[in-house]
Amino acid sequence: MRILVTGSSGNIGSAVAEHISHHAEVIGLDVRPGEFTTQVGSIEDVVELEKIVPSVDGIIHCAAFLTPHVGSVPDQRFVDVNVHGTENLLNLAVKHGVGRFVFTSTTSVYGCSTRPKTEAVWVNEELEPNSEDIYDQTKLQAEALCANAAQSGLTVAVMRMSRCFPEPDHLMAFYRLYRGVNRMDVAQAHWLGISADLTGFDVFNISSDSPFQPSDCSDLLSDPWPVVNRYFPESQAKFDQLGWEKPKSIDRVYVIDKAKKILGYSPKENFAEIMKTYV
Repeated sequence: MRILVTGSSGNIGSAVAEHISHHAEVIGLDVRPGEFTTQVGSIEDVVELEKIVPSVDGIIHCAAFLTPHVGSVPDQRFVDVNVHGTENLLNLAVKHGVGRFVFTSTTSVYGCSTRPKTEAVWVNEELEPNSEDIYDQTKLQAEALCANAAQSGLTVAVMRMSRCFPEPDHLMAFYRLYRGVNRMDVAQAHWLGISADLTGFDVFNISSDSPFQPSDCSDLLSDPWPVVNRYFPESQAKFDQLGWEKPKSIDRVYVIDKAKKILGYSPKENFAEIMKTYV
């Protein structure tokens, strides 16, 4: 099996390519060189894509402008790459009968930061998106293109991944309770999107495995630590022992039940596993 991974030199794309390389041959495409990048080029270049896509069995599309680029990259470039670049790949995948297309999207499309709240937002795939910026908007436009391509017979899995970038230890650990994920868990999910028994079009939240239940949401927003301690005894004391600042609220919970049930997704680096590393 040969899998094209776009954005193969990036933080997520390189993790995906590394994971996929244990299961299949990786064709890595990026605008800059990298360990898993075999082709330096752009998803905007249809001529070059035409040389690659006919020979692959699946496409994992990670390449994009991201949140850190908002404000420094013109909005039109977000559209050119995130929307039209995705369209180029989808069109060629349909044209050449590629078996599977996995698209890297983001939980940012739910727009939890700007939603009015009386309790933490329970974020499953049924929650209507509420885009906040050009990044979210272009990801949603690309998702719509994926859905349209599925009507032409292409099997497409959209991975809405949660927060996954380097940050201070106390935040990284805390976010694994409800809105963060390890990059290798994201990579696992992308491989499942390629290899699981799927048809048509579907969307999956990809995050860490949160312990919380809908009944916790009111307390999570107002005072999360009694709830956290109920699931993970002594966790508050552990934060104090480490001298870590304790965030005072949890405003959302990313729910991964669908990915667990349909894909067999099982994240390995959750809050409990992270805390065990601090002795």
